[in-house]
Amino acid sequence: MKALLMEEYKKLNFTDFPDPKIERPNDMLVRVKAVAICGSDVHGFDGSTGRRQPPIVMGHEAAGEVVETGAAVTSFKKRDRVTFDSTIYCGDCFFCRSGMVNLCDNRMVLGVSPGEYRRHGAFAEYVVIPDRIAVPLPAGLSYEEAACTEPVGVAAHGIRLTPICLNDSVAVVGSGLIGNLTIQLLRACVSGKVIALDTDPARREAAKSFGADAVFDPADGDAGNRIKDITFGRGVDRVIDAVGITASIKTAVSIVRKGGSVTLVGNTSPAAEIPLQAVVSRQISLQGSCAICGEYEMALDLMARKKVDVKALISVTAPLSEGEAWMNKLYNREGNLLKVVLIP
Repeated sequence: MKALLMEEYKKLNFTDFPDPKIERPNDMLVRVKAVAICGSDVHGFDGSTGRRQPPIVMGHEAAGEVVETGAAVTSFKKRDRVTFDSTIYCGDCFFCRSGMVNLCDNRMVLGVSPGEYRRHGAFAEYVVIPDRIAVPLPAGLSYEEAACTEPVGVAAHGIRLTPICLNDSVAVVGSGLIGNLTIQLLRACVSGKVIALDTDPARREAAKSFGADAVFDPADGDAGNRIKDITFGRGVDRVIDAVGITASIKTAVSIVRKGGSVTLVGNTSPAAEIPLQAVVSRQISLQGSCAICGEYEMALDLMARKKVDVKALISVTAPLSEGEAWMNKLYNREGNLLKVVLIP
């Protein structure tokens, strides 16, 4: 088969690669019909995260068609249309048995090679996955849309972990892909104000188009006071950080009300400073959010019912053979791209 192989950091080669094989009874061979470039792939492109050590076929946001099933697979058959979670979990450890499969002790992620394992992903014509992580596609949902299910699930998981009450105001720091998906999901499920913050004017406008009631530039020294003006003088009840760097976390803490909460979804930087005194003295709750834990069906249903519009976030659809060029554009932040979907 053909695959987009990262042979060394910042070098992707569209090349021949061994066909993946079914090795376990619950495995399925899937023909990849569409695969999206994740922000984590972009961050791993230069080796800065340490989680994509070459050689590796990256890619975990994908959808396709079942080609072959292992002997124990009963829920899927040949030609079924599916997407799949990025997390491969064991099903046997304490966390899996407790329903927290995203925290599995033996967790592997498609398209990731952090040193302790190497799991080739979906920047390829075919990929093998365990049936437990696959989900059937609703009728009418395209493969390109379905390839965006993973980021919708990430946004949904962050919201589920956030203790939002009736009429709570919620701010989203960062209006990139995850931020704008979070805004769309919030618009579908909360009654209070939804506020977006981003330093990029174009992304602030995008956030407004996706349902934010108000948008602010966190670099504006008066943004905090203006946010208080529309939140009863207290600050925002809940904040979701979709960036994951020191500056965004400081922004989140600065605008949340006393006794409020900040959910950390973004994971751009391996380490970040936290304004500890403000967190402690204002009794702010910090909640981490890791990946996805059962939100795939919900995400697909919301997409199928047009409650979440992922088409508007797909900047480009291109052949997999052009993957290196588009990865470089994303890495260099050219053209204000949100999501690039590749077609093998």
